[in-house]
Amino acid sequence: MSGSERSIGGVVGGLLDAYRSGFFPMADPRTGRVDLYCPDPRAIIPTGGLHVPRSLVKRMRTGGWTLTADTCFPRVMQGCAAQRDTEESWIDDRLVEWYTQLHQSGHAHSIEVWRERELVGGIYGVSIGGAFFGESMFSRPRPRLPDGSRDPSDGADASRVALVVLVRHLERCGYTLFDTQFQNEHIEQFGVVEIARDEFMHKLGKAIEIPDPWIQPEDWVSLLAGG
Repeated sequence: MSGSERSIGGVVGGLLDAYRSGFFPMADPRTGRVDLYCPDPRAIIPTGGLHVPRSLVKRMRTGGWTLTADTCFPRVMQGCAAQRDTEESWIDDRLVEWYTQLHQSGHAHSIEVWRERELVGGIYGVSIGGAFFGESMFSRPRPRLPDGSRDPSDGADASRVALVVLVRHLERCGYTLFDTQFQNEHIEQFGVVEIARDEFMHKLGKAIEIPDPWIQPEDWVSLLAGG
């Protein structure tokens, strides 16, 4: 066990302490270590700053999605790990076990996206007070049918749907900080901005003082349609 793993401590308590201090763990598939990271700058979606790409708006309203929350948290994590090259994924079995314990303690949540009763995408993250730390998301697209129509179980755009619905739900609940950790081409389209670590820590300190505002989402139609 590496020193970084020992620093995690009692799993739930250790992970929460790390997040409260601005750190998050990632597994290194080359060394087997789990290291803690606190990037500078830090990427967030500002409260009220979510941008939904025009190409996604219609898909969200007419895509035939079924959504749930917290019904199969480990499967969402496993879907996120499988979407990447299995030899390069920073999500390993240890992290699935640790975050599942966080989920069972009420400090981690998942949004699941279904089509034809098949899990086709989702997103998960950690919740502390009014701060939500988005960890990873996945989707399972399928090729179009011979006639050019979409496969009924096509999960294309499912990860983007999950992200938008999650952020809208968090804003409705009263969260004040949505951390995306790093900026990349896939999420920058949603209004992600980078801020200095000191500014992030200031926002984090205020957010985690808020009583946990998470409630189970019920009105999926309005979340899909626009909040």
